[in-house]
Amino acid sequence: RGIPREPGAHWTEPGCQSCSCHGGQVLCDAVSCSVPCSHPLPAPPGGCCPTCTGCLHEGVARAEGDVFSPSDGNCTICVCLAGNVSCLSPECPPGSCPSPSPADCCSCTPEKCHFRGRTYAHGARFSLDGDDCTTCVCQGGEVECSFTPCPMLDCPQHQRHLGPGQCCSTCRDPPAPAGCFLDDNGVEFPVGQIWSPGDPCELCICQADGSVSCQRTDCVETCPYPIRIPGQCCPDCSAGCTYMGRIFSNNETFPSALDPCLSCICLVR
Repeated sequence: RGIPREPGAHWTEPGCQSCSCHGGQVLCDAVSCSVPCSHPLPAPPGGCCPTCTGCLHEGVARAEGDVFSPSDGNCTICVCLAGNVSCLSPECPPGSCPSPSPADCCSCTPEKCHFRGRTYAHGARFSLDGDDCTTCVCQGGEVECSFTPCPMLDCPQHQRHLGPGQCCSTCRDPPAPAGCFLDDNGVEFPVGQIWSPGDPCELCICQADGSVSCQRTDCVETCPYPIRIPGQCCPDCSAGCTYMGRIFSNNETFPSALDPCLSCICLVR
């Protein structure tokens, strides 16, 4: 048609013909369309394949997401989604019938319920005599009863309580702690008890809520030759001196272990 085409080129001719150039020859075939929807719209001008961006229902084009009623009525509602048309018809209770009027889809009067010597209208909700934990409803001549739903409880089973006249259990307040229980050695301390957990520089106290609060002791008094007393946190600088593994009292004189010609004295300052 007067237009040069490169080998291997593909193009579409009028009339939805798909053509290609192979070895100096033009091969054409009808365009194959894959339509993945039930109610596609006709191909747009200049196009070959129907489109699923809308719906064609009973000869009427519908936009994507359009909600409409079919021509036969009966309160049926249809919706166009991705080229597919889905329709829903009204569900009427037993004893009623669909109506073509949208204002009253179920025109017939639903059946009443006769239950334990009483008559209830359709849709009525009531409780059983003496049982406020059960709710019943009349649906087209049938009575359906169910227990009142209870909320989920976040307390253990032994703290749950069902009071007189109540339908659902409630959580009791946990008992106040009588002391502090330590899992590592199984010892329970009363509230206010102070003890050392093994380190003489750390003291712990049992709080009123059952928790344990611990705090370390900072030693501020220092001297070069303090006396360290077993079980006591800070070294003692007022009791004397420790020198070469020996303990000397205040103002005590003793020879030096490094030079026998030197004499040393313990001074508490």
